[in-house]
Amino acid sequence: MRSPAFQDAVKNQLTLYVFVAVLFVVGAIFGGLMVNALTLEQQQDLAADVNQYIRLVNDGVTPDAAQSFWDSFIFHGKWLFLLWFLGISVVGIPFVLALDFLKGALVGFAVGSLISQHAWKGVLFSLASVAPPNLIVVPAIMITSVAAITFSTYVIKNRLLQQKGALAPQVAAFTSTALLMLLLLAGASLLEAYLSPYFMQWAAPYLTGAATAV
Repeated sequence: MRSPAFQDAVKNQLTLYVFVAVLFVVGAIFGGLMVNALTLEQQQDLAADVNQYIRLVNDGVTPDAAQSFWDSFIFHGKWLFLLWFLGISVVGIPFVLALDFLKGALVGFAVGSLISQHAWKGVLFSLASVAPPNLIVVPAIMITSVAAITFSTYVIKNRLLQQKGALAPQVAAFTSTALLMLLLLAGASLLEAYLSPYFMQWAAPYLTGAATAV
């Protein structure tokens, strides 16, 4: 039979995951709305950049896969390290939440840019370009964020206020979680570098007519 302490821990973890997920969704909505907040000139410049990229993809011009992998992995790795550092510092919880909101806003802005220019075709291209790596990246960031908040909460309750409980196992568990998520992010970077270009080349022809008309 599960103890009340275990049930409380599961309940708290679930609450944190729901909170972080809602924060990400709110950020994604905000990012999508930001597209409409751009000036006409900014929207035209953004449309030109997006359409140029779509043409290149349609012509089979893609970045070097190895370089793309390392660029993506280093970017995600820095994001993950920042979450770990903010969690270890204990006082960084508000910044962890801010990063979750920002990640959602970046994804929402990318998807919103495509949809605003190409309607349902933009949704198709988003599923081919933005969605695949983020199906791994977003959960990895959420898990690390919850682990950071959980660790910081533990330190505040059991070390700063009551002076009880061992700290080393908590540090080891948090760091192990972050390292495991780093491996997942490496997988996401591989997907982004080696598979996403094929997905985008498949979807790009559906947008080239709209891109040419702009």
